[in-house]
Amino acid sequence: MTHPLVTGIDGSDESLTAVDWAVDEAARHGLSLRLVHASRWERYERAVPSRGLGRPPERVFIENLVASAAERVGRRNPDVKVTTEIVADDAADALLREGDNAFAVVTGARGRGELKSLLLGSVGLSVAARARCPVIVVRGDKAGLAASHERILLGASEPANGAEAVRFAFSEAEARGCALDVVRAWRRPMHESADDPALTDEPALRHEERASEVLDALLRDAMAGHPGVQVRRVTVEGPAHSVLVRRSAAADLVIVGARRRHGHLGLQLGRVSHTLLHHADCPVAIVPHTVSD
Repeated sequence: MTHPLVTGIDGSDESLTAVDWAVDEAARHGLSLRLVHASRWERYERAVPSRGLGRPPERVFIENLVASAAERVGRRNPDVKVTTEIVADDAADALLREGDNAFAVVTGARGRGELKSLLLGSVGLSVAARARCPVIVVRGDKAGLAASHERILLGASEPANGAEAVRFAFSEAEARGCALDVVRAWRRPMHESADDPALTDEPALRHEERASEVLDALLRDAMAGHPGVQVRRVTVEGPAHSVLVRRSAAADLVIVGARRRHGHLGLQLGRVSHTLLHHADCPVAIVPHTVSD
């Protein structure tokens, strides 16, 4: 049984943008779309004396919000099957639970009530940092949101930690019929400063060769399994978070892996993922890889 694509909705503009993006994504992969609205208010409703025989206005508002989002899906693509759920729970907890049986979870960059000073809302950040399925935060400029670049960007990590992200990236590129840029950033140790005239190019060449070897090992199996995907391998000197943010301006989706440690309940995002979630110019997919320690 194929898992659905799950999208959190709360009526904000960012949430509706995420719904539109999720409809297109579901259509690409032949998935159903599950719209989830979560609110703590319904927990408290049971503890408050009823004000009459009719439904509380808060409940009516939520039902209308969810129904409106489902209608929006039908208008955008009537072939995408949509289901809805209203959950009496914290939004992040509800989406994390839904993610256990999802192809991926899609969220907006910021929801209702989030402080405008936050570049990424607390719900999106919490879900991206803790989910056991891929999480896609829909953000970026018009070109990236419209998938007009026809290019996917993958930030390459070590082969032992990046296999899931590679598989996800090739699946995305194949479904979209677009090119895949795979970027491995590398940096010189501090004692090999590029500004030191006493140094030759040999250390830099050695680091670049190492980065190229990482790409070879990381991509070998995936390229053999997806011969129709056009892949461009790139090694770049510089901090990975800066390199990927800069290149996200020419991508429709940037994908990075994230390590999930067994039994670790806190936020599990590295600097690269955290920076992309706040600053990328296109949607960001965080693909988890579970490690034992």
